[in-house]
Amino acid sequence: MSHKPSWTFIIFVPDQAASLAHMIVHWRWAVLATFETTTDSSGCRFQRLKEAASGYLAVRDHVPVGYTRRDVSDAQRRRLLELIDATDEDWRDWHWQLAHRLDNISILAEILEMESRQQSEIAALTEVLHWAVPPYFAALLDPVAENDPLRLQTLPSMAETSDQRGVSDPMAEQNCSPCPLVVRRYPDRLIVKVTNICAMYCRYCQRRCLAGTLERQAGRDEMEEALGYIYANPEIRDVLITGGDPLTLADETLAWLLGRLDAIPHVEIKRIGTRLPVTLPQRITGDLCQILRAHHPVYLNTQFNHPLEITLESAEACRRLADAGIVLGNQSVLLRGVNDDPFVMRRLLHELLKLRVRPYYLFQAKPVLGTYHFATTIDKGLEIMADLRGRTSGLAIPSYVVNMPGGFGKVPLLPEYIVAKTASSYFLRTWEGRTVEVTNGPPEPNTVGVDKCNTCI
Repeated sequence: MSHKPSWTFIIFVPDQAASLAHMIVHWRWAVLATFETTTDSSGCRFQRLKEAASGYLAVRDHVPVGYTRRDVSDAQRRRLLELIDATDEDWRDWHWQLAHRLDNISILAEILEMESRQQSEIAALTEVLHWAVPPYFAALLDPVAENDPLRLQTLPSMAETSDQRGVSDPMAEQNCSPCPLVVRRYPDRLIVKVTNICAMYCRYCQRRCLAGTLERQAGRDEMEEALGYIYANPEIRDVLITGGDPLTLADETLAWLLGRLDAIPHVEIKRIGTRLPVTLPQRITGDLCQILRAHHPVYLNTQFNHPLEITLESAEACRRLADAGIVLGNQSVLLRGVNDDPFVMRRLLHELLKLRVRPYYLFQAKPVLGTYHFATTIDKGLEIMADLRGRTSGLAIPSYVVNMPGGFGKVPLLPEYIVAKTASSYFLRTWEGRTVEVTNGPPEPNTVGVDKCNTCI
């Protein structure tokens, strides 16, 4: 004897939550005309799925990606080489890129259209804020649009000094540091800040207070003290090397540090947090990849925030790392005017997967002093997450997290999928907005829908 499965749907009436049990309506599969399934021979279900994809497909090709704007960035590159009096060979050298970062308005004003007001503001801000951008990334900036997503992340603005909301160290890293360079917020892992140098000083950075100081890398004696702390605490199995950007260290220093971590028996994995595949992909050399390959398991998390950052160069950097066996993840920051759009975010995530970069985190922007103009509401983040779920593969969906003030770690957030629950059931909302009952654990034996033999009767 066959049985058609039963579905339960909830009809919602505002302000009548107390009467929820009276709003449960039971439907049999055979009469579920308005909620087609994949077994529906009419194909209505498939048409609904096709329509669910149509909104994104209609705008996908209008979301710019870095490699589609190649003619513009190539023209900017040629202009910069002329202004700096450099060669294509120089351009490919990461040491040259780092040494020739642009940190004043004079050269940028030659390649970007800017009102005199903005030029004057940036010149004044240069006296009080530290900023810099490698020539490579400067060539990616839109030469015309002041609200270009990459310009917003790169160039200082008056909002950084006029808005006094936030604090300089919202994660209380100084209070979470048991010894120099180390920040510890969790039982089995910690971070080691080996430098305060970055290729580019992003305008929303959580550690912008460090970027305002003299650029310096930690000495080996300081790193040894951090390594000593790790060695003395056997519960530490995961070490994240960060900064600043640790890939600004020399190859020899990175190889030494990874080797020292390999020698600590209880350290199981090493992680590197770096934005250089995005802002300075020339750094990802064959020699660097060989060093990382020699110290597996190594995980590397980078930070692409907008599809415009995905260029032929950054794609090649990711390919080299992935081919070296490095597990790649991406940690985007949700930024107003940059990526706070569901379709922009979806295009970014799809492009990352093509590079073998797994979306890992989507961070709510931290309440850092001088960065509130980048902040979105948490509601906006949840809206983006709800738009992703079901409409793209789970592999493309990062965890949306909020860092707790005071150094109390990350809290993951999801749209509300649990609508109601009883002792025996959960009522869950699907990505299409349907509410479906599922049993809380295995069903009771010999319930409706199970054939009984003669012995049981």
